[in-house]
Amino acid sequence: MAGSTRAYALLLLFSALALLAPVSARETKFIFGTDGAGITRQLAVDRTPALYTGDFGDCLGGQSLFNVTKFDAAYYKDNMTIAFHIDGTTNIKNESLMMHISVDAYGTSRFSMTFDPCFLNIYSLCPLNASVPITAFAVIPVGPQQVGGIPEIAFSIPDFEGSTKVQIFANSSKTEIGCFQAVMKNGASLSHPNAVAPILGIFTVVAIVASFLTAAYGVSVTHMRTHYAHSLSIFVVFETFQTIFFSGALSLNWPSVLVAWWSNFAWSAGMIHSPGIAKSVDPFAGVSGNASQVGGAGSVVINNGGGLASQIYGRSLAQVAVAQIRKRAPYNASNPYDYTWAGSPVTPGMPMPGTWVGFPGTLSGVGIPAAGAFLVGLIWLLVAIGLVVLCIVAFKWSLEALVRLKWIKEDRLAFFRMHWLRYLTVTVLRTLFIAFFMIATLALYEFNLEPPAGPLAIAALVLGLFVIVVSGLAFYALHSRLRSGQFTLQADQIVMYHGKLFRIIPCISLTRASTLKEQESATKPLWTVAWFRIRHVDPDIWRPTVHQDQAFVKRFGWLSARYRRTKWWFFAYYVGYQLVRACFVGGAVQNPFVQVYGLLVFEVVAFLIIVTLNPFEGARNTALAVWMLSITKVVTTGLSIAFLPAFNLDRIIATVVGVIIVVVQGFLVIGLLILVVLGAISSWMSLSRNREDFSPESLDTIRLRYYEKMLAKAPDGPRPQREKKEKEEAEPEVAKEPHFEVTSVRRAPKIEDEDEDVITSLEAADPADIRSVSRASRANSLGSRQSVGSLPRAARQHRSSWSSRDFAQWEAQIDRPNSSLAERLTSGSPTGSDASGTTHVANAATRLASRPQSNNSLRAHTPADMRQPSPLNPARSGTPTRDTLMKHVEERISGTLRPPPTTEEE
Repeated sequence: MAGSTRAYALLLLFSALALLAPVSARETKFIFGTDGAGITRQLAVDRTPALYTGDFGDCLGGQSLFNVTKFDAAYYKDNMTIAFHIDGTTNIKNESLMMHISVDAYGTSRFSMTFDPCFLNIYSLCPLNASVPITAFAVIPVGPQQVGGIPEIAFSIPDFEGSTKVQIFANSSKTEIGCFQAVMKNGASLSHPNAVAPILGIFTVVAIVASFLTAAYGVSVTHMRTHYAHSLSIFVVFETFQTIFFSGALSLNWPSVLVAWWSNFAWSAGMIHSPGIAKSVDPFAGVSGNASQVGGAGSVVINNGGGLASQIYGRSLAQVAVAQIRKRAPYNASNPYDYTWAGSPVTPGMPMPGTWVGFPGTLSGVGIPAAGAFLVGLIWLLVAIGLVVLCIVAFKWSLEALVRLKWIKEDRLAFFRMHWLRYLTVTVLRTLFIAFFMIATLALYEFNLEPPAGPLAIAALVLGLFVIVVSGLAFYALHSRLRSGQFTLQADQIVMYHGKLFRIIPCISLTRASTLKEQESATKPLWTVAWFRIRHVDPDIWRPTVHQDQAFVKRFGWLSARYRRTKWWFFAYYVGYQLVRACFVGGAVQNPFVQVYGLLVFEVVAFLIIVTLNPFEGARNTALAVWMLSITKVVTTGLSIAFLPAFNLDRIIATVVGVIIVVVQGFLVIGLLILVVLGAISSWMSLSRNREDFSPESLDTIRLRYYEKMLAKAPDGPRPQREKKEKEEAEPEVAKEPHFEVTSVRRAPKIEDEDEDVITSLEAADPADIRSVSRASRANSLGSRQSVGSLPRAARQHRSSWSSRDFAQWEAQIDRPNSSLAERLTSGSPTGSDASGTTHVANAATRLASRPQSNNSLRAHTPADMRQPSPLNPARSGTPTRDTLMKHVEERISGTLRPPPTTEEE
């Protein structure tokens, strides 16, 4: 009994091991084949053909008298054969047939053959009977003369443009009763949305995080705005991807290579195929049909009035060219000749496979019917808004948890944690602003499809809400800033003159006379015309500028923060630009001529406007939005004219034009990815602006130059160095005359330098400290002009030559002797401010406030410009108050002394 138990246990163990053992792969079978060059080789029967079919559809518009579940066709170049496989059913009781198979490549028929299925032993079609399921499989040998029309490049070029068609004719009525068409492929394609879209998504997330952190890090709103303005705009990133994808919304006959390329960017416009969403959206959008089969399986005989049927039945069946058709044994479904390259029935609502016309053809690359595009995009937009809300809430409470656990400091991102609800609201509004063009285009396109009442009403409602909300917010932001002043109309001129593009390429430039630079005004104008300009005059001349107005930045910085001070209103122009562009792309689909030419003219005008305004403060946003993206729009729209039906362009030439468009847009994408990386590095530098040490040290100098350029661009004033250089280049060189100039002044020792206390302190002091405390110029010191002749010998005045700058440097040197960041940022810089924000200013002011001083010492250290009454110092002349002195020191250290008021809005 024990022995039988052990035997039973061993049997179970071996059975389990047998079940866990891997199933052996199917044995590969080989055949011998001879190619067109006469070379015979051994070939695997399950190999991938040189050309094969993908998805298929009914080319009679759903009126074929068959329900076909499988239609596969392939051309094997290595043994010169064509194979096809059809499975389906029919309602026809008894009918003999003729079949015609053809292959089109780049708009031209490359192969065609007519045959009787009985000659190929396709018994399910010989004759056709409703009680017998259709299972047709045949291998047809062909010769070089039959397939010689297929170009050699077709087997390697990405996204081969071709189709295979099988037509079935009834002998009794001599009419076409079935037609099925499938797209042809060669295995090479530019369409890889499952791989490309995640990569682009990762770069987009990096740009989003970098931009968000520059807006959330810091305590001073104005400094945060400055750093945020130089991060890469997420709006421009999404506009780049959406522009590439919506290039296919024009009503043109696109080459297949473009449709494949554009499918990689469909996710940015909300065109993400999901079976669950499609199943719920299609019935509501009016899309119906069986996705598992194609055809009608009706009982009415279709009379096509001649055509191919008249050619076939106009002669005897005995004359049909079947001499080269090799008969084969009936198809056995259990043999190992299975394959994995088969296509599927086309999704209901999709265009015919092998055709890529207009926006439906572009959407077919991602498997979304045109009728449901708007609803799919709207659903994914709502999902994106939900993810935005979830991420911000999770980030806020994650920071709070880290603070409670004491893993980060208490003041880490304190401004964001205090105002996180405002950040949440602004981020949602920014998301709607980014999606404005997408929603407007899809909604306007929906109006041209004549959809059911439900989708039409939703499209109209959503479009109206978007237009009202986005344009209303833009108008409210303008009103909030401009309501206190008045607009004036002034005379001006438009001047045409010889200029240089990028300061290298000669060109004809247009500008207003009021904005001419000194060098440009010296150039003889080629042509002028009377014009005008509208200026806004603010009655409060001391009102903070738009980027220094903290209340305005907090409320509308998400709209205006990235633009220059004088072009802060550019967001309002761009709302109108996006709406008009959507009208051309999505609303004018019924007239391709007006759509394409109108869009081209509009893009050229918009390009000239944005180049003239140059609205962005950051260099990366300018390079991407002003130049790269705008030029790509113009070039893409201009090349798209070649696809208009009136030109009837050869499909091979059309493919070449399509490849050029892919190259142009590909360079745009590469440039965008490079700018994302550079933007992430610059944002990292912005987040380290309060650190003395920066790693790696090799980038420390670049970081300091980045801070200086950033602070120099913020006021949006003229660049004196460049203008001075341009002036020197423009002025003719004159002969030098005898002259006299002082290049250096050497200070001679004075009586007071011989004092023992001075000599002792100088000997004990560090040379670096002496240099840092030394004055930049004694000419600017009030005490240097005072007389000391009445003092006795060996006596000295008590530091009467100190200026405000010496005072600030002395304070910073005593308390922060190792502040290399402050020293490098303030020495020799025209900005004279520390890019780290208000940290050093606050430290200096705090130390000054805590230091007890007498009125006499304060007066002795007070600069001359503060001793006199002025608008900045209305107190009486004499000893200034401590608050006034502190304010002056803060402004001198931080470089925030307000310049004379200027008109900023034009």
